[in-house]
Amino acid sequence: MKAPDSFDGTQAHRLRGFIQSCQLILHNYPANFFYYRKKVLYSTSFLTGRAGKWIEPYFSNISNEDPSYLLNNWQLFEAQLYTLFCAPNEVRKAEQELHNLRMKESGHVSLYIADFRSLMSRIGDWGERAYIHVYRRGLASRLLEKLSSYPDGLITYYSSHKDSSAINSSASNSLATAVNSSALVGEPKIPSLPSSVHITSIMKSQSLFKLRDEVFKEIKDVGEDEEQWDEEEKPEEIETVLKVVPAAYHQYLDVFSKAKSEKLPPHCACDHCIKLEGLLPPVGVISSLSNQDSETLRAYISENVDKGFISPSSSSTGAPVLFVKKKDGGLCLCADYHKLNAFTRKNRYPVPPMNQLLTVFNGSTIFSKIDLCGAYNLLRIKEGDEHLTSFRTKYGSYEYLVMPFGLTNAPASFQNLVNEIFSDFMDICVVVYLDNIMVFSSSDKEHVKEVASVLQRLRDHNLFAKASKCISHASSVEYLGYVVSSDGLKMESSKVPQILNWPQPKDIKALQSFLGLANFYCCFIKNYSKKITALTSLLKKDSPFIFNEEALSKFQILKEAFTTTPILSHFNPSLPTIV
Repeated sequence: MKAPDSFDGTQAHRLRGFIQSCQLILHNYPANFFYYRKKVLYSTSFLTGRAGKWIEPYFSNISNEDPSYLLNNWQLFEAQLYTLFCAPNEVRKAEQELHNLRMKESGHVSLYIADFRSLMSRIGDWGERAYIHVYRRGLASRLLEKLSSYPDGLITYYSSHKDSSAINSSASNSLATAVNSSALVGEPKIPSLPSSVHITSIMKSQSLFKLRDEVFKEIKDVGEDEEQWDEEEKPEEIETVLKVVPAAYHQYLDVFSKAKSEKLPPHCACDHCIKLEGLLPPVGVISSLSNQDSETLRAYISENVDKGFISPSSSSTGAPVLFVKKKDGGLCLCADYHKLNAFTRKNRYPVPPMNQLLTVFNGSTIFSKIDLCGAYNLLRIKEGDEHLTSFRTKYGSYEYLVMPFGLTNAPASFQNLVNEIFSDFMDICVVVYLDNIMVFSSSDKEHVKEVASVLQRLRDHNLFAKASKCISHASSVEYLGYVVSSDGLKMESSKVPQILNWPQPKDIKALQSFLGLANFYCCFIKNYSKKITALTSLLKKDSPFIFNEEALSKFQILKEAFTTTPILSHFNPSLPTIV
């Protein structure tokens, strides 16, 4: 896309075209220009002559982050340009043209709207009531009667005409969307500049043209920059990505695109294969559903059909569906593949034990964690096996085109995929457990290079990361239930109160649940096996479950032991080892 032509302030008739050229660039590359300061600085780099001399004094206070400061306020910057460099008679001329604007009885309302919007943009803020009055006055009489059934508002009026036979539909729809401007609904809130956005201070003696070099160090040449964001990306999602992802990796912003992660991935050599042992599994029943369940089911089917993740199925088998309550209280739909799993040949591809993954960090001082977005849905079902994933609902049968949760070999298939992708990085600068990636390095320079290499691999293989769950360039990170730092490993701090507040077990199942968590962190407790003897003896099948004084004492001692857990040093293979 062509960059705007420079504007020197001497030709007032060129100002509107200059601002529109800048806005076209800014709107087309939202990821580069989300913050108002970047919008203003980019546009000022094309001001020369009188306009350049006007803006130059503002750079002496470029570090000012007050939202009302001109360099941080696009609306103020635009208004000042019009005030200083737009001929006064141009506004008066536009006002006169708007007063005289009339739609022909046989004319197209889309043309009237286009002329009206063009004149509005030249005039500025009259207030919506004034614009409504003038808009109604200029309409053809055949359309005035129709407006009586609509509430006042220009957006409503524009939309109300889209069904008229004299309207070009696409033009009308686009105009109805475009009407939502600051002149009608007030100035948008200006987001404050985050600390991650750094702009070099510029001395008073430096010229405006030196500033342009500084601006372009911060902002890519948008004329050559490839489009990294999907049109469906929401501004708040873009803002999250820009805050979380360091500037060094902004060339990989597409790897953090939520919209792209929700599109059907291509087939690959690691597609999930379902091999059956014997006949097809029996057909599942369709259970009765509550209103909440039915609503969740409809939403799930609609959303995933739109994504292309599922499609209608005519399979002769089909699993039932069930609903699992999420942490936020909502419901998550899952297909119940228990019967399919019983008929499936098991894939023995190893998923690495967590404790073995945590032995390679010796000498590392800087860490980044990347959490994949969509996880299993990033991998396709092998072509021809889709019908085996069919699930039955009262709204019909559907089958997955991507790998769903609940299949017996799903973890093995996904671990195989990530191992293939990162095989030459494993245990050197990367460890991967399913959709959790850890990058570790001994210096900042190495780390930037290695993280960039990981992001490039993700891009090459159509995998995407969830920015809100990623951590970059940290001295310590939580990974697989542990806190990893240059000093070693320790328990996640959130797990300590969970163990301390654990109630006395009332039955075998409750005791097994406690010991399951305790066993996960047993490496931090000296003589752990001796401390749990009195508790494990209660798990014997032929013995009654009696939580006596000895068991209670050991239970309390074990809980207290977790409050004083040491930091485990990273294994150093160069030192003597005792087995």
